[in-house]
Amino acid sequence: MNPGGRPQGEAEGAPAAPLTQDAGRLRGLGVGGATAAGPVARMAARPPEPSATARPGADPAQEAARAEAALRAVARELSRRAGVARDELDRPEAADILDAQALMAEDPSLLAGIGERTAAGLTAERAVFETFGHYRDMLAASGGYLADRVGDLDDLAARAVAAATGVPMPGVPDPPEPFVLVALDLAPADTALLDLAKVLALVTQEGGPTSHTAILARARGIPAVVGVAGALDLADGTPVLVDAAAGTVTANPTPRLLAAAAERNRARERAATATGPGRTADGVPISLLANIGGPGDVAAAVAAGAEGVGLFRTEFLYLGCTTPPTLETQVDAYRAVLDGFPGRRVVARTLDAGADKPLPFLPLGSEPNPALGVRGLRAFRGEYRELLDTQLAALAKAAEGAAAELWVMAPMIADENDAAWFAEQARAHGLRMVGAMIEVPSAALRAGPLLSQVDFVSLGTNDLTQYTLAADRMMGSLGALQSPWHPAVLRLIELTGTAGRSCGKPVGVCGEAAADPRLAPVLVGLGVTSLSMAPSAIPEVRAALAEHTLRQCRELARAALR
Repeated sequence: MNPGGRPQGEAEGAPAAPLTQDAGRLRGLGVGGATAAGPVARMAARPPEPSATARPGADPAQEAARAEAALRAVARELSRRAGVARDELDRPEAADILDAQALMAEDPSLLAGIGERTAAGLTAERAVFETFGHYRDMLAASGGYLADRVGDLDDLAARAVAAATGVPMPGVPDPPEPFVLVALDLAPADTALLDLAKVLALVTQEGGPTSHTAILARARGIPAVVGVAGALDLADGTPVLVDAAAGTVTANPTPRLLAAAAERNRARERAATATGPGRTADGVPISLLANIGGPGDVAAAVAAGAEGVGLFRTEFLYLGCTTPPTLETQVDAYRAVLDGFPGRRVVARTLDAGADKPLPFLPLGSEPNPALGVRGLRAFRGEYRELLDTQLAALAKAAEGAAAELWVMAPMIADENDAAWFAEQARAHGLRMVGAMIEVPSAALRAGPLLSQVDFVSLGTNDLTQYTLAADRMMGSLGALQSPWHPAVLRLIELTGTAGRSCGKPVGVCGEAAADPRLAPVLVGLGVTSLSMAPSAIPEVRAALAEHTLRQCRELARAALR
């Protein structure tokens, strides 16, 4: 029941006309521009909250042992899944996530907390539930990167409670026919082993455009709609049409609706076969670049036709380390990426860490609101400046004799003073192309003076959106406010694009907005000169730009601003 087979791309550059059937339609945030149809299969429900009433005659030592056994069972299952992901499915990144979850399940602090609660008379499952709840609240209050781990902790808690009570662990269903997966949200343990030959689309009741589900859908080219109120009310087996372009989920779609969706998918597939550099219909070049996390992502970016790298997240070298990576380690990793793009641009972002991405060797202390605290460049202007110096030195050494052209930019630049300081440090190490991230509204409002200090800027639309609308991008309940289509966000992008045009300097977008084929022409109309995205999104964005002249892009931008 999948119209036109698995969708591959999006031909339209402007928002698609919504398919019309109001009855039985649910709305959320669409990921991608494709459609798919099939029967609903819901995730297995998590076990109910364990009773807080003590079990008569319960032995605290036995309860503690039962809880510990449950956590060991969870850790073993996660490790097994990691092995499958790594050895059978060739998904090393998914395996790393699962291995990390397995380690979390065996964390001594968790066991200690459970022991205290069983000693106080709680049952094993209740002690597990309350201990995980304690850490969950701590992470949720931290915001930013740590808050994004709340879903992982919830998943661990549900699995451990299920194991302690002897019921099946929650997980992905496995019906015999292809299906639309509907869930509250998806955890890494769920998505790592998804059979993508059977999962036609993803629908979640929670989550926003930067949730784990959305990132997975974008990377794998699966249509998805997240933050759908009432999604879990859809019964198993209900036929639905998932329209990512319109952000809708329609139950019991009519034959006419399905036929229209099939034709749209066929048009997308035809458009996605185009190759070559990004250009508008009248030949204006728009560089289509890839977002990557390390050398392991190079092959996929090259295969997708990326014209270079617009966001190289260098923190992959730092996260999970107890000591800073050495200069030599960094040089080798950076050079491996540069060697993959001869004659192309590679934009490396310096370490984006701080209170919301804690590192053992960067003790910045606790903060009431880490998203607004010491992160990005702010973490390296004082006591820990040597970490930035080492990274800049490593980047400069890696660039020596490299076939690629290295550009370097810093995150969390607030204004031209931050930009001037970073540019001075980078140029002192011999780096030629120095830029700044525009993700703080003040940086966009001061784009002109800021650009006078650097050679280029790149808009991080994920953070720019959350700061502009005061809506934490990790909170699914605020998903409606996490849209880069908001006129206030577009206005800040326009201010930056206009400043770039005035001084003749490049303005890129490297946030999730760049991967939206409907938004891409609007961004170009606002003055953006390059778009960087997940490699899988490049073909449909290329096709969308080829459908519009620069004049049409500017007309779309004016309409969107209104």
